[in-house]
Amino acid sequence: MNLKIAVLSGDGIGPEVTLQAKKALHAIGVVYNHEFVFEDAYIGAIAIEKTGKPLPEQTLNLCRNTDSILFGAIGDSKYDNDPSAKIRPEQGLLKLRKELGLFANIRPIKAYPKLMNSSPIKKEVLQGTDFVVYRELNGGMYFGEKHTNEEGTYASDLCEYNEEEIVKISHLAFKAAQNRRKKVTLVDKANVLETSRLWRRVVTEVAKEYPDVTLEFLYIDNASMQIIVNPRQFDILLTDNLFGDILSDEASVISGSIGLMSSASIGEKYSLFEPIHGCYTEARGKNIANPIASILSVALLLEHFGLVTESKKVIAAVEKAIVSNVVTVDLKVDSQFGTNEVGDFISNYILNEGDLYFKKDFVQLGQSTIV
Repeated sequence: MNLKIAVLSGDGIGPEVTLQAKKALHAIGVVYNHEFVFEDAYIGAIAIEKTGKPLPEQTLNLCRNTDSILFGAIGDSKYDNDPSAKIRPEQGLLKLRKELGLFANIRPIKAYPKLMNSSPIKKEVLQGTDFVVYRELNGGMYFGEKHTNEEGTYASDLCEYNEEEIVKISHLAFKAAQNRRKKVTLVDKANVLETSRLWRRVVTEVAKEYPDVTLEFLYIDNASMQIIVNPRQFDILLTDNLFGDILSDEASVISGSIGLMSSASIGEKYSLFEPIHGCYTEARGKNIANPIASILSVALLLEHFGLVTESKKVIAAVEKAIVSNVVTVDLKVDSQFGTNEVGDFISNYILNEGDLYFKKDFVQLGQSTIV
């Protein structure tokens, strides 16, 4: 298979972790005879610096003319410290999602046995946790009409959804559940919000087309608690844009680090794959950022294009790195491995898993070549 991939590394640690994802894809290409062609473009704070826009037209045009998008991170502390800034890095990603019709964000949540001590949640609670958050990405409060009065003493954000938006992501969630444990949990606030009542009615209708899948409901406040006290109960979590953003970040504590959290943003034509950890500007250039989330995003990309064996190989390489303690300091405080070393280990494992030498926490790479 030949794929042309737009690489939007973005800001902060984005370029560093995205480089490791590209290494993994290159290794997959070598082993399985695929060709991945990468083309870079600006987005976020670096795009504002270079062009004055968080999403330049050149970047958008590139994304429209490639098979998929590998995304890094956006943001900068100077914008975080100035909420009144009219042009902001995150506007680039929001516009990109809207322009490309990326309506579904998919975030796998998994507890790795080796890393359970890294999570603040008790091991006996975590064991067996494996669920996926399906978050609607094009509607809700993030895209609704916004208003602030002239005095700056009143503000509003309109939360809007229509039936079609809910139907599209619901079908994706139910189809995914059919290939998993056949359970969908809708998270809403239907006791208070009209939009949530619409969600509940529409999802209930969609569920009738999937009689083999059980549909359950949870209010957002209860769901926030249940993710911590009993995460094993979930299979597919379906929810709106705002609730999904919050819940998936909360769920990152299950794996032990947000640096393990990958995601896919899917539309009817386009697709984008990214880690969810953000720009983490403080770690930029220090070789300490965890690249695993970005590499696991590659696994999602491969699966999306039907390359299931290749996707499993990436996941196996990541799990081997974790088991072998080839991880960054967020997962092992005294780790001697950095962003580049973890990326090299995973890529080398894909190229030739027998070409690695182990002695306790020391790992020497063999003769495989990474570019």
